[in-house]
Amino acid sequence: MYKYSDFDEAFVRERVAQFSGQVARRIDGSLTEDEFKPLRLMNGLYLQLHAYMLRVAIPYGTVSSRQMRQLAMIAETYDKGYGHFTTRQNIQFNWPKLADIPAILSALADVEMHAIQTSGNTIRNVTADHFAGAAADEIADPRPIAELLRQWSTDHPEFQFLPRKFKIAVTGSPNDRAVTKAHDIGLRMIEQGGKPGFEVIVGGGLGRTPMIGKVIRDFLPLEDLLPYCEAIVSTYNVLGRRDNKYKARIKITVHENGLDTFRDLVEARFDELRPQFGGADQALLGEIEQAFAAPAFRNAPVEAYEAARSADPVFRSWADTNLAAHRNDGYAIVSISLKAHGATPGDASADQMRVMADLAERYGHDELRISHEQNVILPHVHKSDLPAIHAALREAGLATANIGLISDIIACPGMDYCALATARSIPIAQEIATRFDELKIEHEIGEMKIKISGCINACGHHHVGHIGILGLDRAGVENYQITLGGDGTETAAVGERAGRGFSADEIVPAIERLVNAYLEHREGAQESFLAAYRRLGAAPFKAALYPEERADAA
Repeated sequence: MYKYSDFDEAFVRERVAQFSGQVARRIDGSLTEDEFKPLRLMNGLYLQLHAYMLRVAIPYGTVSSRQMRQLAMIAETYDKGYGHFTTRQNIQFNWPKLADIPAILSALADVEMHAIQTSGNTIRNVTADHFAGAAADEIADPRPIAELLRQWSTDHPEFQFLPRKFKIAVTGSPNDRAVTKAHDIGLRMIEQGGKPGFEVIVGGGLGRTPMIGKVIRDFLPLEDLLPYCEAIVSTYNVLGRRDNKYKARIKITVHENGLDTFRDLVEARFDELRPQFGGADQALLGEIEQAFAAPAFRNAPVEAYEAARSADPVFRSWADTNLAAHRNDGYAIVSISLKAHGATPGDASADQMRVMADLAERYGHDELRISHEQNVILPHVHKSDLPAIHAALREAGLATANIGLISDIIACPGMDYCALATARSIPIAQEIATRFDELKIEHEIGEMKIKISGCINACGHHHVGHIGILGLDRAGVENYQITLGGDGTETAAVGERAGRGFSADEIVPAIERLVNAYLEHREGAQESFLAAYRRLGAAPFKAALYPEERADAA
């Protein structure tokens, strides 16, 4: 893992001191809320529906056991005993008191963490594949690149007041687990002639105008990455609209000007910037890469794992669902579900955070990852340790065997917390998960990604859900629209709206009818919902959702 340099330490401490003074002036009335708002947003502090909310950055989703324990302490001391992990690989505390924010930021700084640039019209937390450095299908670990981008973008003098917020995602695998095509800049590591580089995607994004990103460079050599990214952001900073915040994202800039025009401007800016870097970025990258060296993997027998699989069907079910292939045959990647049936997706209690920290320290080379799917990952676990890990997770309520299944739902906080939300997300997610647990068919259904957003800002990524649910206000009543066929992987697609929305009482039965239609029409158990939808089109699924329309037609 990357460790703070002296510069990092001094920079974060200075920001804590600066913002502490601003908080004190807000409390004593020297600053009005309007004056305080831009200052707090620069430090990740929001004013939500009921209280302040602090969003803490977890760069590229990587966190140590020490850091996780500190997050647990903050949750217990300054919040209500839990934290909420987000689709941006961050953690949010939903109930801090303004007077406690300086102490929280100081506690974060003690473990090399902060809340800088988790809000505002700037480059946000750089995200990455949550299996980075461990996945069997990976070309190379993308986290050194993500760290380079983090250092470059933090407090960049030109990019603190962009037309709108800006998000970058990077993956080192051909199988895109970082949703790169739904980001302002998406970076997919590829090789050309044995040389590493990136496919560069620009102009992706969700929200009220969802768009899949477009390839602006088929292959960009590794050594050109930073000046090229700066050329993109610099071009957007000049060209992007500031007259209408709903048309200010780079996806609109690319759409209105055309990809070819935008590319020409970026290439011209790149030609200007490239000589200015002079290789300093590559020297820095070389230093960063040393911090991401692979751990010392153990060479030990795996008979205990195989024996547990044979003897314990509960363990076997968990292993089949929650483990992924590691690049070392003796190891596995463990996904810890924060989606127990009926629980709030993405929430973890302080006690659960400490359990995960202890497991990482004892069995996982002191490393955890936060996924954009709101789960926690142990990236490096020897297979012989998996029975002990499973037992500890079961005791902590963290052993739900549902990764990638229908109850592994992504959901934004919705109207339970968010001032922007127009409908609730959490109760709908809980009801869907509970219903399909009652039916005992989620393993029969197989892979199915349901994503729920409580407003058109799409923080729940509903546009790229196999089944997406968008909560809206219709004359004071919550109404839930369904989209079908979304995909956040390398074959990314925006889901298609199925038709009229459903009330809160109708939405779970509607999802049940939809799933039953899939089970009826699929070609064998191996055909996923997404594959079936692409083969069949929307007609059979719409017929299941709206049986009254079929009756009327008859």
